[in-house]
Amino acid sequence: MPLSVMWCRSTARPASKEFAPMLSDQQRMLTRAAREVIDGQIVNLGIGLPTRLFHYLPDDMNVLVHSENGVLGCRPRQAGEALDIDMIDSGGAYITTRAGASVFDSATSFAMIRRSRVDITFMGAFEVDQEGNLANWKIPGKFSPGIGGAMELAQKVARLVVLCSHNDKHGNPKILTRCQLPLTASRCISRIITEKAVMDVTPEGLEVVEIAEGLSVEALREATDAPLLIDESRLGRF
Repeated sequence: MPLSVMWCRSTARPASKEFAPMLSDQQRMLTRAAREVIDGQIVNLGIGLPTRLFHYLPDDMNVLVHSENGVLGCRPRQAGEALDIDMIDSGGAYITTRAGASVFDSATSFAMIRRSRVDITFMGAFEVDQEGNLANWKIPGKFSPGIGGAMELAQKVARLVVLCSHNDKHGNPKILTRCQLPLTASRCISRIITEKAVMDVTPEGLEVVEIAEGLSVEALREATDAPLLIDESRLGRF
């Protein structure tokens, strides 16, 4: 039986650029990440920063937001909206749905993922590397609830975009030559977006396609463990 779906339309947006204050690092990343979404796609937003991406999609863009626990056509709750304790996303945050959205069991939801019906997913990461490997579920010695749906999404979704800080809280690089933490999936990443750069995973390594305004190429290289492919004549800014 085909799934009943409803095109979701974002209603919440950041302030106009004309009046907005200078962008924070996370706002810069989310604004840039919104450009990865194509009208009409089914989009999965991972736990953490990616869940905030919905607010940065253009008002005239129609997308289906998918949550692997069994919702298609979900949206965040707005201030003042009544709470439905039965409606949560995969990270446990309360959500709501638009008229015509589908709610189904997790088996159906994961069947969508395994049949590659989800077009793009955005995830956070502890580490990524030049081969497109992803580590985002386990730091040895610290509690983890499990690998969860990230493993399935990373393997089956056509395009995986990582949103993460370029360095950890101690200043250590998170963009590595080779991941050191347990992998979520191997060779699965299409693009990495940090507050410092936008990088594509290619057979030759990490190609920098855009660099943050005001940041030098030398500073970017110093903040990164992996070697970077940079053609300054074609390098964009964001």
